[in-house]
Amino acid sequence: MSTPLVEARDIVKRYGPTVALQDGQLTVFPGESHALVGRNGAGKSTLVNVLTGLQAPDEGTVRFDGEPAPALADRDAWRCKVACVYQKPTVVPELTVAENLLINRQPTGRGGLISWRRLKAEAAEVLATWDVRVDPDARTADLKVEDRQMVEIARALSFGARFIILDEPTAQLDNREIERLFRRMRALQDSGVTFLFISHHLQEVYEVCQTVTVLRDARWITTAPVADLPRAALVEAMAGESLAERATAIARDAVPDNAPVALEAQGLTAPSYEDIGFSVRHGEVVGLAGSSGSGKIELAETLAGLHTPTSGTARLDGRPLPFGDVQAALRAGVGCVPRDRHEQGLVAGMTVGDNATMSVLGRLGRYGFVGSRRKRAFATDLIERLDIHAEGPDQPVSDLSGGNAQKVVMARALASDPRLLVLINPTAGVDVKSKESLLARMDSAREDGTAVLVVSDELDDLRRCDRVLVLFHGRIVAEHPAGWHDHELIASIEGVDHG
Repeated sequence: MSTPLVEARDIVKRYGPTVALQDGQLTVFPGESHALVGRNGAGKSTLVNVLTGLQAPDEGTVRFDGEPAPALADRDAWRCKVACVYQKPTVVPELTVAENLLINRQPTGRGGLISWRRLKAEAAEVLATWDVRVDPDARTADLKVEDRQMVEIARALSFGARFIILDEPTAQLDNREIERLFRRMRALQDSGVTFLFISHHLQEVYEVCQTVTVLRDARWITTAPVADLPRAALVEAMAGESLAERATAIARDAVPDNAPVALEAQGLTAPSYEDIGFSVRHGEVVGLAGSSGSGKIELAETLAGLHTPTSGTARLDGRPLPFGDVQAALRAGVGCVPRDRHEQGLVAGMTVGDNATMSVLGRLGRYGFVGSRRKRAFATDLIERLDIHAEGPDQPVSDLSGGNAQKVVMARALASDPRLLVLINPTAGVDVKSKESLLARMDSAREDGTAVLVVSDELDDLRRCDRVLVLFHGRIVAEHPAGWHDHELIASIEGVDHG
């Protein structure tokens, strides 16, 4: 057997008390496409950070071609070994392709000035060497996603790197573009390039990769030839659940068939999703699941008034839902827990009470004046209802733990007695006890007759739903009623045809 091009052994990485990777293992041989798969939070990004020299492991070793990895500070040495093409571009959009390819190493002429003629010629040579058919003079911002990715790959290869990590490269591509990317990958493999391919879409692993490594719960689970690992076994390795295991359903009464429809969406289309139609009844919890590029978050944010779709309609209790206007959505009866409590959910300089009551100030006073006594009593009631561990409504929200801060965001969403509650990653980054408390609030909202839409990567959140809709490449591809098995839902999310 040849020497591995890349070998990571016994990698451990901690961030304070959080163990991001407990047992990271990866062995990639020259010229192969090696898949790295695992659900969100499995440790993939942490392993990539270690493999690209962005972070040092707390324990374990990384070797390239049998030699120890360069020192962390030696960026030039790392560039010669490995590069990662991320979902988000690392090129400078306003510069040309040629300027991006040779950034910080532009050829100079007399007086140390950049020789633009040589820059263009050298860039054209790099593009031709790797058969990347892009105009060197094109502004990078004007490129299609697949061409921008190829420019980033060519730039990495021009440094001498022959190990390229592709992180969710197909998330923003259509089927034709994906097939073109795979053709280019195969051609580059024939030229001696080795790929680590990270994807949530398992059918792509079978199309383009020879070997697959599975991470789960921050640990290495298995490495095997793709041809020897049936899809059911791969999903089972990712889910940690035998296909024979029974589903874990939360005991609850079914939504009555005659329950009125609260939300009715038809033909919703935007850059991230296409022709979306579904309904949510009063007293029903519907989950939206999908990988990071599926469009699920953008769809939920549209219904909460954050975006305007290019076409389609949504009605709440028969009335058109206003798009692109959060205040109007709030008045229409939508409450929302946004995806990032720090950026979108809380005003850090304000108190717990101010944050919790922000959406209902108009009800707590007249003529634009807010009665401080009424506001305080309202906030105190919310703190008690959501079991927020705070000294009182006057405590700065920035003093709270993550779980209690998230409860404040939930309190504000519930304060307006919404008819539709949109929850985006409602339990992300909170402890087990806070998670249970937040999910209990979701259950009680359902019992009160509120329609609830939950977007989450956490299977425990989705288990509380009456049904889960799965988005894949911006379209609803499956619906799972309560009582699904983990492996069934994960197979739909990963795009595996398990019919």
